[in-house]
Amino acid sequence: MKLSANLLQRQTQSPVMTARLRQSIQLLQMTHFEVNQFIAQEVEQNPLLEFPYNDDEAGGEAEDGEYAHQPEDAGSDDGYDNRTEALSSDWYDNGGSASTSRLNDELDANYTNVFPDDGAPQRLDAPELVSQWKSMPGSGEGADYDLDDFVAGQVSLRDHLAQQIPFVLPEMADRLIAQNFVDQLDDCGYLQADIVEAGERLGTSLAQAERVLATLQSLDPPGVFARCLAECLAIQLKQKDRYDPAMQALVENLELLARRDFATLKRLCGVDEEDLLDMLGEIRQLNPKPGSGFEAGVSEAIMPDVVVRASSDGGWLVELNPDMLPRVLVNQSYFSRVTKTKDAEVQAFLSNCMQTANWLTRSLDQRANTIMKVASEIVRQQDAFLQHGVDHLRPLNLKTVAEAIEMHESTVSRVTSNKYMLTPRGLFELKYFFTVSISAVAGGDSHSAEAVRHKIRALILQESPEAVLSDDDIVDMLKKGGVDLARRTVAKYREAMNIASSVQRRREKRALAKVAGF
Repeated sequence: MKLSANLLQRQTQSPVMTARLRQSIQLLQMTHFEVNQFIAQEVEQNPLLEFPYNDDEAGGEAEDGEYAHQPEDAGSDDGYDNRTEALSSDWYDNGGSASTSRLNDELDANYTNVFPDDGAPQRLDAPELVSQWKSMPGSGEGADYDLDDFVAGQVSLRDHLAQQIPFVLPEMADRLIAQNFVDQLDDCGYLQADIVEAGERLGTSLAQAERVLATLQSLDPPGVFARCLAECLAIQLKQKDRYDPAMQALVENLELLARRDFATLKRLCGVDEEDLLDMLGEIRQLNPKPGSGFEAGVSEAIMPDVVVRASSDGGWLVELNPDMLPRVLVNQSYFSRVTKTKDAEVQAFLSNCMQTANWLTRSLDQRANTIMKVASEIVRQQDAFLQHGVDHLRPLNLKTVAEAIEMHESTVSRVTSNKYMLTPRGLFELKYFFTVSISAVAGGDSHSAEAVRHKIRALILQESPEAVLSDDDIVDMLKKGGVDLARRTVAKYREAMNIASSVQRRREKRALAKVAGF
């Protein structure tokens, strides 16, 4: 076969992922906080973008600022004459030394700020007392205040321990060892370090490291610097003077307590059933995570992106949360004034900025419309859930919603990520409404996996100590309710909800019933 090289020209069409399209896709799956960060970066880089003012701020700008309403011929002689008349005040009086002395007297006698707008806004000293104390500095201006300015700072676990160490360890060498142990604490207050390795690294003996650790374990909160759960509970019991041999045997066999093997525990501890129940009650009052009271980070409240309310016609009113909508403005007047320059480089830069600004506003509008479409379809599909609760949650997948709103499944997946909907039933993530379908008995309507898990949880909560339901019993009861589910699936759902087996639940419920009887 003869081979030869040829030149061919072919015209084809193929989808291209441009930079703008990638940014639009990323903008769609961003959270509210991430969108605001992205907009802030664009406003900083683009001179044509700006954040909208509030009504009162906008009014103040319109009244005091001449730049927004300055005519194009502001540089004429008439404008100069107007400014000359505006400057002919008492401060620029040509009256000679009399006016100068009066000005000096006023400046020497007046200790307030001559230009109050130039300084920082005066905040309230105690906003909760503003109604009772009218002469409070800042109360007459009516300025808003931030409650975060009056919230006490949170003390971390390490700061709390650092305040106690100098009182129990006077030697500087012991404090250095203690500081090394403090640095290796986790958020729960457990020591994540090997004493032998720590002693070798610090150049100290094992006996000294153990002595320092024993001293640190006496600090507040009780149980801190423990290396395991058993040691944490033992430290707290020792401080309460309740660490007797029976309690020691119970703490050393926590795995039997987790399995609810009370018969073996009674034999190992050498106590009867009543004493064992008392010991279990004391264990329940201990704190397995002593460092949990010291928050490592700030908890942020979840704000809904979509709000669903009942309408007057019996349906549902779906609307976007106005507080979560990102806002940005394009300064068209500034663009029209600056583009009059004849510098080609400046015009090219401003044209690029205008294209970016228009793209950003269109992308934000498209993001809001897409979220609205997906949320409206979810509300339409889950109407029974909104009216009657979790038991009526329908099985739903991304493909069903995508076909209804004529979009791709990937777009629906991006919209439902980290977006929340406030309903009369509570606050839910949009992905909560997408659950697996479980077949029904005798060809009936399928059930949602979340609704089935809710039924299993409800059946277990209603059981009595004398009639604890096994997994087979739950399967039979679900079949009577029209749900066809295998026993292994029931066990999988039960373990996912952190619910013990029937044997362990029977032991625990009987023990709790006896405790309640005493």
